[in-house]
Parts: sequence; C-alpha cells; structure tokens
Amino acid sequence: MPYRAPVKDIRFILDHVVGFAEVAVTDRFSAATPDLAEAILAEAGRLSTDILAPLNRIGDQHPARLENGAVVSSPGFAEGYRAIAEGGWVGMAASPDYGGMGLPISLALGVDEMMSSACLALQLKPLLTKGQIEALEHHASDEMKALYLPKLTSGEWSGTMNLTEPHAGSDVGALRTKAMPNGDGTYAISGQKIFITWGDTDLTPNVCHLVLARLPDGAEGTKGISLFMVPKFIPVADGGLGDRNSLRVVSLEHKLGIHGSPTCVMQFDGATGWLVGAPHKGMAAMFTMMNNARLSVAAQGVGIAEAALQHALAYAEARHQGATPLAADGPILEHADVRRMLATARAEVFAARAISLACAKAIDMATATGNPDWQARAALLTPIAKAYATDVACEVAGMGVQVHGGMGFVEETGAAQYLRDARILPIYEGTNGIQAMDLVGRKLLDGGEAAFRLIDEVQRGAEAGRAHLPDLAGEVWQAAEALREGTEAVLALPLNDRFAGAVPYLRAFARVLGGQAHLKAALADPGREALARVMVRRLLPELGGLLAQAREGAAGLYEVGSEDLAA
Repeated sequence: MPYRAPVKDIRFILDHVVGFAEVAVTDRFSAATPDLAEAILAEAGRLSTDILAPLNRIGDQHPARLENGAVVSSPGFAEGYRAIAEGGWVGMAASPDYGGMGLPISLALGVDEMMSSACLALQLKPLLTKGQIEALEHHASDEMKALYLPKLTSGEWSGTMNLTEPHAGSDVGALRTKAMPNGDGTYAISGQKIFITWGDTDLTPNVCHLVLARLPDGAEGTKGISLFMVPKFIPVADGGLGDRNSLRVVSLEHKLGIHGSPTCVMQFDGATGWLVGAPHKGMAAMFTMMNNARLSVAAQGVGIAEAALQHALAYAEARHQGATPLAADGPILEHADVRRMLATARAEVFAARAISLACAKAIDMATATGNPDWQARAALLTPIAKAYATDVACEVAGMGVQVHGGMGFVEETGAAQYLRDARILPIYEGTNGIQAMDLVGRKLLDGGEAAFRLIDEVQRGAEAGRAHLPDLAGEVWQAAEALREGTEAVLALPLNDRFAGAVPYLRAFARVLGGQAHLKAALADPGREALARVMVRRLLPELGGLLAQAREGAAGLYEVGSEDLAA
C-alpha cells in the first residue's frame, strides 16, 4: 500500500496542540513563518511519499551486504540518499555558519517522522549524521568544526557514533578501546565496537566516526572516557580526502529488521583520531549526540506506527469477511474488534506524535530563550517521548499484523516488516528501561518540580476545557491529579524501588500527556472528539494500574528466585 505522509496531522498538532507559534515568534526562529513551515512539511511529505517509500520493501528484500570489506547498499538507496542530501534535509536544524538552515527542531522532527515512515533503514543514515553535527557544534574545536561541519551538514560526508563493545553492552564505562597519544596532537585508537549503524557506506565518500575510548591516564568507568573523531579517510586542509585510516568493517549483523541499514562490527587498529572536547569528558560530549538521537528515535517510532496503521487500515477497508453490524458482507473494518484495534492505534499514534513534538518545542524554546524551565521540561520529556513512541511503534505494528489475521504473518503482505523494523527502536539509544530509570532518577532530582509544573499545566488546560467538553476535561483533570499523587509516592521511594516501577510510571505519565493532547485537539476541532474519547475513556483508565505498579517497590521482585523463573 502506498504511504501517505501525514502532513496535515503534523501541522495540526504543531498549531493547535503544541503551540509552535510560540517558537516562531522568538528572535532565534523568527524565520520559521507559517508559510515556511507549511512549505517544508509539504515538500518533505512529497519526498517521503514519492521517492523514499518505494525503497522500503527493496531494502528489506535486498539487504545491505559486505563485499571485499566494503558495504554495498540496497538498490535505489543511492538515489534516495542523494535526494535527501541535495534537498538540504540533513542540515535543517544545523548552524547556518556551516551551511545549515538553522530551523527549529520542531519542524525537523516532523520531517524525521515522515522519512522514517517511508524508509526507516535509509533514514537512519542522516539521523546519525545530524546527531554528530550537534555534538561537534557544542564540543569540537573551531578547526574541527571548519573542516567537518560543512561536509556533514551538506550530507557529502556521513557520521556515526561508536559506543558499544562486545563485552559491555549498555555499560559504556566498561569499554576497552584505547587512545594512545601520537605526540603530534593526534591519537592512535585501538579497539572493537559493535552495533554501528551505517558504519560503512558507498553512499558517501567519507564516514566520520565519533569513538569513545580511554586515554592512558583515564580513570575506570565513565568518568575516564574521552571522545575522538576517527574518519574513514583522513581529510586534508582543503577538505579533500587523504590516506585511508586504520579501521575496517569486520562483519555486518544479521538482523530481525531494518535490513537495508548496515549494522557494522568496527575494528580500529591504531587508527588516527582527534580529541573532541576535553580529555576524560567524552560522555558529556556523546550525550549531546545521544539526546539528539533519542528524540529522533521517538520520531522513528511514530513514523513506523503511522506506516503500519495506514497499511492495516487499507487492508481492513478492502478485506470482506462475514456479516458485520452494517452489512451482510462488509469490510472487516466494520467489525467492532477490528475497529477497536485501529481506533486504539490511531489514538496512540496521535498521542506519541504530540508528546514528541512537545519535547521538540521545549528544546527549541530552551535554545531560543535560555530559560531553565524550558530546559528542564525538555529533559523531562525526552525519555518519555523516546520510550512511549517506540513502545507504541511495536504495539501498533503488532496490531497491524493482527488486523491482517493470518495474512499478516505472511511476508508478502508487508505487515510483518513494520513489526520487525520497529522492534529495534525500544533498544536504540538506551533501552526503554534505561529511559524510565532516567525519568525516575535524574529527571526527578529536582524534587519533581519540572514534573509538577507540567502536571499543573495539564490541569489548567483541563479546567479551561470544562465549559466545552466537561466529561473529557474532568477525566483528564482527575488523571493529572492521580499522576501528581503517584509522583509524590515515587519520590518517597528509595532509588531501586523507583527503578522497579519506572516503566509503568513512564507509561502513566505518557497516558496523562496523551489525554491532554487529545483534549486540546478536540477543543480545537470538534471533528476530533471521537478519537479523544477513545484515548480518555478507553486508554486513560489504565492509569490506576500503572501507578499501583509504580508504587509497589522492588522487594516482591527479588522474592521471585531463579527456581521460580525456571521451567
């Protein structure tokens, strides 16, 4: 089924739910006028629908492969990537000082979503480059910025990040990759990294690797880690390419999904690298890139969910099977349970899109104003957006298979690919369990002030909505009050007890924010009231059970011994 970019829905959320106009009136983003925003989203939608979407099945059926130590991309990916790069989409939010457009993250995220829907495997390539651009803008020397940023921003070169090692997994502090000073300002980088997305490519002449490694005097753990730029080809002063660096692709992972995206095992054998930022401060620099990527992965989750939902809806409208309440032989869309799945999916996608764009707006406002309250809100929403949107991707893709019935389990229908592709997203950029622990840990270190400010805002909006939609507004207000009490209870728990209930707490927060988003939408457009009722009357009631889990603590989990878990 052809993908249709949801430009109208993204624009509606920006205008009526998130309040993008507040971003556009700042001095920093005054160029982002309504006409420009409309033009950007429309053109990105056309690119995604017409050029990128036809590549999705091709990449799945003809994966990237390794030949003679070099990656060979899926058919058509070169043309698709060229369209992305030449359109300026890689540098949308990058600094104009190096060729970027300097546009708000709020707009760039909508573009990320549509490209992810169209072809996630290819969209991953510019995603990592954009994250690297932001890391270099914040932490690199002026000389490094001048050499790398114009090439990365234009899409002529691409970027990666190299964190994970075979023995370490999410424990980045356990890395063994070493950086030895060469005596000339460069370093010899040696070690192996795994799960490196687009670690090599034939789509760009150079791949620029940001690599975490430990200097000889680096302390154990994350505090002793430094960050290095290690390019595939060493640039020369005029921006051309010099010698091939001492790094190689050992193998490509055989994955469940995103087959068109080469996931590489990278070997660095004394490769020449340059320090990014201060020695032993690599995690701070890398977190700049990771936080950028976390929100982008949220957009990927929304994108996959949107595509899977469109695919399932088209099938449900076309497939006739048995009598329905409306006809003797109607489409399966008329069966109550199929309608329930699709309505749930649409409500979840809308909520995930709204939460992700609200996070992007907070980042834009923090950038434009420097206001610490906006910075705190962006920090609070990042793990919620990433975890909720990527969980929704798996859930909606799973419902898409279910709507297809047995045909969903057959690869030829295409429904299964969305589920296979989506499954990596809750793992990317810190698993969703890590996101949840970040939420109840670091993000509540302020005593919950940022969380309570957001809850207050939900309640003020619900109070204002009582005059028009009293039942929905009342239920959203009550849900926010329950979340307030649940947050107070979580704050009273020791840290490991918080961790035990972190995942349900994050989902509870997302449920309330989703209710808020749907209420705003219904108040702005009465035609959206039916969908808002699905969220508020059918999904928001889960809140009580989620908060009960969040309060329960860890003791009961540790009472379950290994013998209880064994068959």
